[in-house]
Amino acid sequence: MNSSNYQSQGCKKLSAQLDWSRVKFFTKKEFNCRCCGKSNISANLVLKLDLARELAETPFVITSGYRCPQHNEEVGGVKDSAHVLGLAVDIAVPNNVARLKIIRGLIIAGFRRIGIGKDFIHADIDKSKPQNLWLYVECEPHR
Repeated sequence: MNSSNYQSQGCKKLSAQLDWSRVKFFTKKEFNCRCCGKSNISANLVLKLDLARELAETPFVITSGYRCPQHNEEVGGVKDSAHVLGLAVDIAVPNNVARLKIIRGLIIAGFRRIGIGKDFIHADIDKSKPQNLWLYVECEPHR
């Protein structure tokens, strides 16, 4: 599977529109809000993540996907968080080798917003925000 196949499929907004049988490495439940169980995750995000996971050749453990506004506030997420829009995930990072593989896979798959924390990586596709890479200093992932 290559990135042009994913990009040519268009940007589907909600996971309800996603044919989950096409997703190789993830289940819908992994992206649900941890507080209420709702899922409003972007199909485009899931497809890009699936490609990134294939390219990385290492597991992606999603610690935070879609967040309802209440949960986002509870975990200290920023008010305009891409998680609330269903456009972001946090991925657990067990060691530096996995970190490198995950970042490489995300970049090759086309992610342009990547935040690197001590034990997690944030990836999102929110085009309304600066497209860059950043480091979290002494920060835990929002779950």
